[in-house]
Amino acid sequence: MPGAHPPRFAHHRLAVAVLSVLGAFGAAGTASAQTAAPAAEGAGDGRLQTITVTAERRLENIRDVPSSVSALSGETLEILNSGGQDIRQLAARVPSLNIESSFGRAFPRFYIRGLGNTDFDLNASQPVSLVFDDVVQENPILKGFPVFDLERIEVLRGPQGTLFGRNSPAGVVKFESARPTNRFEGYGLAGIGRYNAVNLEGAVNVPFAQGVAMRVSLQSQNRDDWVDNTFAAGPTREFEGYSDNAARVQLLVAPISNLSILASAHARTLDGSARVFRANIIRAGSNDLVDGFDVTKVSHDGVNFQDLRASGGNVRVRWDMGSMALSSITGLERVKALSRGDIDGGFGAVFLGAGNFGPGTIPFDAESADGMPKHRQLTQEFRLESTGKGALSWLAGLYYFDEQINIDSFNYSSIGGNVQNGYANQDQDNKAYAAFGSVNLDVGGGIKLRGGLRYTKDDKDFVANRVQAPPFSPAFIGQRTASTSADNVSGDFSATLALSPTVNVYGRVATGFRAPSIQGRLLFGDTLSVAKEEKVTSYEAGIKGDLFDRRARVAFSVFSFTMKDQQLTAVGGAANFNQLVNAAKTTGQGFEFDLQVMPISNLLLSFGGSYNRTLIKDPNLAVQVCGGGCTVTDPTVVRGGNTLALIDGNSLPQAPRTVWNFAARYGMPLFGGEAFVFTDWAYRSKINFFLYESVEFTGKPLLEGGLRAGYSFGGGKYEAAAFVRNITDKVVAVGGIDFNNLTGFVNEPRTYGLSFKAFF
Repeated sequence: MPGAHPPRFAHHRLAVAVLSVLGAFGAAGTASAQTAAPAAEGAGDGRLQTITVTAERRLENIRDVPSSVSALSGETLEILNSGGQDIRQLAARVPSLNIESSFGRAFPRFYIRGLGNTDFDLNASQPVSLVFDDVVQENPILKGFPVFDLERIEVLRGPQGTLFGRNSPAGVVKFESARPTNRFEGYGLAGIGRYNAVNLEGAVNVPFAQGVAMRVSLQSQNRDDWVDNTFAAGPTREFEGYSDNAARVQLLVAPISNLSILASAHARTLDGSARVFRANIIRAGSNDLVDGFDVTKVSHDGVNFQDLRASGGNVRVRWDMGSMALSSITGLERVKALSRGDIDGGFGAVFLGAGNFGPGTIPFDAESADGMPKHRQLTQEFRLESTGKGALSWLAGLYYFDEQINIDSFNYSSIGGNVQNGYANQDQDNKAYAAFGSVNLDVGGGIKLRGGLRYTKDDKDFVANRVQAPPFSPAFIGQRTASTSADNVSGDFSATLALSPTVNVYGRVATGFRAPSIQGRLLFGDTLSVAKEEKVTSYEAGIKGDLFDRRARVAFSVFSFTMKDQQLTAVGGAANFNQLVNAAKTTGQGFEFDLQVMPISNLLLSFGGSYNRTLIKDPNLAVQVCGGGCTVTDPTVVRGGNTLALIDGNSLPQAPRTVWNFAARYGMPLFGGEAFVFTDWAYRSKINFFLYESVEFTGKPLLEGGLRAGYSFGGGKYEAAAFVRNITDKVVAVGGIDFNNLTGFVNEPRTYGLSFKAFF
């Protein structure tokens, strides 16, 4: 039934029970513990650990990868996760990366070098691909799977169209789970924090026999509601709580030395609040929050909840045949979701008369829900690669992608008892096929060359129906269909020159492709919008090196790209209707750097930053502007009776020009253990919320910092710590709703708490 909401927090008891069992194992097994707390990427001898990545589908030193790559692992990930935050915590933690959401914890939108997609439709494609354990996660809801028990996260910037999945003209965010090992080991982590937050995480690795091992990993993040509804008749009284639980089980079987089979299954349940929109929180004529803004209060007359169930699995097989190896990767993902919220961010409407609306002006009520009652993604990849150590190495493969999505869109009358008064649905069937290959050649003299090609064929069939027409929408009730078909050849070429055994310079040219997209939210319109495929060409050069006997590591790159027919989404506006458009040309250029320094054995410093300048170049492209209250700074034209903004010369939305981050860890021996303190800071400059530019819908620069201090003892088997996130408690608008009034949503306020971790 639309709007049905299961009891919140009903699903974390199992996770709590299992983690308690893991803790009992830990207490009983510490005498034979072989796992110690992560050392923040220090090697223990005053030098940096070597970072290995699989950015080129082969395990290699990050220094030897001829592209801009960052990696996060170990203690860094644990600290970012300490406040119970979701995947958005990674924003600005590496150069050129931004992540945001108008859908809460369930629907992250990724941006690399300014390229992303602000579309909130449930079938929206993104130019940043997320790959989890070698399986592409195409739907944005799949990309929100919780971050826990990972070996590392890799962020690959620039087009990755040769080796990875599909739709990756901006880059790839790659997650690698901690794999089963041949040792009995594990850990348990428990934390408490502000707003009665309880965060639990754990893993246990069990070897059953030679070549057979299982790893079970769990996470449970829970927080009480902390935002009160001051509207007495509001059906939802409190907001911003959640119960987010996830599990992963992996079984590794290696029956013979040259064959391994790794089967994995995972699941997630999320119950909590949808994104909380706040009416008229932006002061007209500025991008400041209004005087007296209270982050703990709203006035809503709509229903708010979010319910998500996701599950999936994959089987990865590798057969080493001597001079070559064959890999098969089969993935299956399913998700079911429903999210409902008060979109106008307030109560009532002006046509009810004075005193019957607020806070501020509410032109009309807007309450809606989007659901995905059915989803299935099936992927299959075969790779054949050389394994010898000669001057020539190669890789070739085939790829298949099959996704089926059903989407429900509901409208409700907040002022009429929250009854349903509109319903539309969408079905999309997407199939893609690809063949790819890559060759590496060591030509001698410290010069290495790499090149690759990928052929992709992508087909979509889309059907949309408006079954129940809401008020003020066209009277048409019926069906609209659209189909797209496109093929493309993407490629890349790079050259690396070793200036010394520990310093490389490189250059790279790459192209990328994103298949056509279709949208059709027929609740308030009769037409489907189709965006044709986009293509990008990128140039990059950089230097990477380990310096001062591996006490410092540096990576610096400059880049420039040109994208033709970029797919953009005109979100909301006065018509409250999403529309896909293509910009004739978009350009970007900038630089990125990563630096790690260990000046003394117990102090690790990390710096990272980027500058990105994006520019839309299309003198004829115009989009809907806000429905009221905002100050548009772009030139405007009137077409078909509508006032539109010309966006030629604008930067891309959600594309900060400057990103930087800093982290420092200091440890000191104390009473046979180690006392430590870790601080991390991330900054992004101002952003545009939408394609057009306006004073009010320009997000302020945002600086967020964290601090964690604790004590590790028992030979690194135990760790107790206190933490705080968003130290300055800076709260700003990070997104907006522009069709009704100056409605926006804000970042998370300060959180703090305590945690305890035990290894066994």
